[in-house]
Amino acid sequence: MTNVSQQKRRHGLGELVLFLRPYYLPVLLSLLFTAAATVLSILAPQVLSELVNVITASFGGSPVDMGALAKFAVILMIFYACNALCTYVSSFLMTTVSQKACKGLRAEITAKINRVPLRYFDAHPYGDTLSIVTNDVDTIGNSLQQSVSMAVQSVCMLVGVLIAMFVTSWQLALTVLLIVPFMAVLMFVIMRFSQPQFKKLQNELAELNGKVEETYSGQLVVKAFNAEAERREDFEKTNRRLRRSTFLSQALSGAMQPAMTFVSYFAYAAVCVVAGLMIAEGSADYGMLSAFLVYVNLFQSPLSQIAQAFNVLQSAAAASTRVFGFLNEEELSDESGKVRQLTGGVRGEVEFRHVRFGYDESRIIIPDFSAKVQPGWKVAIVGPTGAGKTTMVNLLMRFYEMDGGDILIDGVSVKDMPREEIHDLFGMVLQDTWMFEGTLRENIAYCKDVPEERLKEACEAAGISHYVATQPGGLGHYVENPDEISGGQKQLITIARAMVENAPMLILDEATSNVDTRTEEVIQEAMDNLTRGRTSFVIAHRLSTIKNADLILVMKDGNVIEQGTHEGLLAQNGFYASLYNSQFAGE
Repeated sequence: MTNVSQQKRRHGLGELVLFLRPYYLPVLLSLLFTAAATVLSILAPQVLSELVNVITASFGGSPVDMGALAKFAVILMIFYACNALCTYVSSFLMTTVSQKACKGLRAEITAKINRVPLRYFDAHPYGDTLSIVTNDVDTIGNSLQQSVSMAVQSVCMLVGVLIAMFVTSWQLALTVLLIVPFMAVLMFVIMRFSQPQFKKLQNELAELNGKVEETYSGQLVVKAFNAEAERREDFEKTNRRLRRSTFLSQALSGAMQPAMTFVSYFAYAAVCVVAGLMIAEGSADYGMLSAFLVYVNLFQSPLSQIAQAFNVLQSAAAASTRVFGFLNEEELSDESGKVRQLTGGVRGEVEFRHVRFGYDESRIIIPDFSAKVQPGWKVAIVGPTGAGKTTMVNLLMRFYEMDGGDILIDGVSVKDMPREEIHDLFGMVLQDTWMFEGTLRENIAYCKDVPEERLKEACEAAGISHYVATQPGGLGHYVENPDEISGGQKQLITIARAMVENAPMLILDEATSNVDTRTEEVIQEAMDNLTRGRTSFVIAHRLSTIKNADLILVMKDGNVIEQGTHEGLLAQNGFYASLYNSQFAGE
């Protein structure tokens, strides 16, 4: 691991500690209960020693002191009962803290998603962000619940047992300490070989998940090209590597406890030999021996637990780096001070003034774009893929910020208006349809309280009345899996959603891309009714849908190279004419 990676992980773990400030008190209480449970575990062998001495006192023929025996037995039971209670309270507190912390992290991540610009999602896969919300937060929660208490308990146990052993007998304590170097060497060797296997396991698991997702999402292509055998073999290769990594990692890490136990047996033997000599000399008794045998058992356990807690904390540090790295991403600029709003109704005049934009400095998409749109115009934006059509609309909606120039709506710069106001000015129908689990009514109305009559009018205008009527429950039909609805029906539902929105301006991005020719005619008529009297921007590849546009902007390489009406552009016999003729050459 590089120094930079180590610094990032320490930084992530430090931010996690700061995030947990509201939970410092319950965490402290949990650690105190953990320490109390550990102290009780260390003191219990002393009581056990007294209990054994009471029993061995009768070996010479004397009667057993039942009163003393009962007293020490009750005290021992109380110690272990209090130990169990303290352990439970500590676990309960840390579980509560970890779950509340996970809830808080997920809430912050969800809120953050709405504040980061779209540029972030251009550079990061959606699955990566989803993994932060689920896997990384779960890792942090499990680490808080397990490793913190485990580390404190192990350290307290280790220190406490050492003190107790030296107080009981320094000779036997030194005898036990002779095994520490062997335990340390074994621990280091096992961790040295197991940690790389755990990292490899995670990589192999991620690769396997990716292959599974690809195969499931591409089932139609796999079956169409008879690629089942190839995909299965590819999966098996990755699965075999994952099996090997899983086996090695679990086998090596699983060897930790048996190895520690094996070494501790030498400590048992050494303690018995030394204690036997001391008993023969009269400097020790059987109670001391029984106590030390318990201490040997308690001593070897914290070492392996500390190693395990260290591994878990490393995972928590890596997860914290990802979580807080996302939470520290650049956000959309604060617009709480912007109150500029359009007054007196929205006319729909839009002007682009020397707009310049690039996703980064080395990739300028739109070098210099200018155009003026009159109120109520239907503006079609056409051009080859990558010409900047959708980018221009995203700038108009302020999904992205311009690098230069300006866009004005009714003479007001979009830079002076809050984003929420700009979004309210436009209804959108996108090429990528989106539906969520819920009723058809909820999907069409989408966060708005819409009268039933208006919903029915929108469905009629969008051409989905028959589809809605054939569903059980009509508009109340519950859509459990949006993928079960055809792409064309989804497109119609999103068009009805835009009609319900009833915004003063419209953006249609390939709104009829997923419907057949006959349905397209119905939708086109509905779109004409919808756009009448509204300024609308239509992005289209099918040029037959924009013949009646008031203005057609022909884009290429981020620039408007031609503009005019359909007939005028055909008469110019330029780039638009070549696009149109290439689409309808067979007619």
